[in-house]
Amino acid sequence: MKSITETADIFGRPTLAKRIELVVLWLLRLSTYFVLVCAAAIFIDIGWNGGSVIFKTSAPFINIPFLTEAPETLNVFERDGKKVTMGAHAFREYKAAHEAEMNQVRVETYAWSAGGIFPNIVGTVLLVGGSMVIALVLGVLSAIYLSEYATDGPFIRFLRLSIVNLAGVPSIVFGLFGYGLFVIGFKFGSSLLAGWLTMAFMVLPIIITASEEALKAVPKGYREGSLALGATKFQTIMTNVVPYALPGILTSSVLSIARVAGETAPIMFTAAVVMCDLPWQDLQHGTDFFFRAVMALPYHIYVVASKIPQNEYTHDVQYGTAFVFLFTVAAIAMTAVILRARLRKKYKW
Repeated sequence: MKSITETADIFGRPTLAKRIELVVLWLLRLSTYFVLVCAAAIFIDIGWNGGSVIFKTSAPFINIPFLTEAPETLNVFERDGKKVTMGAHAFREYKAAHEAEMNQVRVETYAWSAGGIFPNIVGTVLLVGGSMVIALVLGVLSAIYLSEYATDGPFIRFLRLSIVNLAGVPSIVFGLFGYGLFVIGFKFGSSLLAGWLTMAFMVLPIIITASEEALKAVPKGYREGSLALGATKFQTIMTNVVPYALPGILTSSVLSIARVAGETAPIMFTAAVVMCDLPWQDLQHGTDFFFRAVMALPYHIYVVASKIPQNEYTHDVQYGTAFVFLFTVAAIAMTAVILRARLRKKYKW
């Protein structure tokens, strides 16, 4: 009787099992290529249309107002037979100087179709940075406990299972959790602090799981050698275990950054608003900074793409914001990748 592991019959033809294996292999390969082509098409579309908004053919070659100004309402009117577009601030000044003329002109307004996205960039960086600091501190401490101190038992197994299950909870559930606990329960209001804590809890399962695996991957000989030389367990963990696990921990941070930066539902419930001042403006007390709402790139994309009437002017805002958003996330993630590469070179084992 022929074994199912044989690849050809007595005539050199592929067996049925081999044919099925080849079909499955090609299905998996084509599925992978299809996903890559779709992703490439999306990035090329955003890069082409968004790049044309950010980069210009004349000096200074970058759309500086779009990157340095706040979103504004766009005002469109005709002057001398030509269509003129002005942001809200410029239009108010022009109207005050030409009041008699403007009383006879029909002006069309388009919400959030002028100005720039600087407050959104600031808010996104603050949200990502603050939430990642909280998540990394809590996540690494939890991973150290589970890996180095906890003894295997029903409770620890239940705890690990709960952490894994939390990683699959939809982000909107975390948003509602943050809204109920931090915004209403702790009375933080819609603020940076509420957003930081909500987003940190959302990515904690990823960081804890990846960090625990990174700690377990460090050879036991490092621990035993340190303990044999008289170091305490805490000293051993901090000097001979955690440094060598840092590249793996930073890998989880890269994955978490992508999720934190791209989420809209949690920040919509806890931290993001359509329009507000920068967090450090008009502060009465230093702690007020943590209780200020912010604007964010993913929420801005959601608003300009679905919450305002679509017109010819929103196209540039949508693609320009998406382009800057992808670039911002890539820059933050690349920083973590470079740091991870340097740590790998420094701590080789």
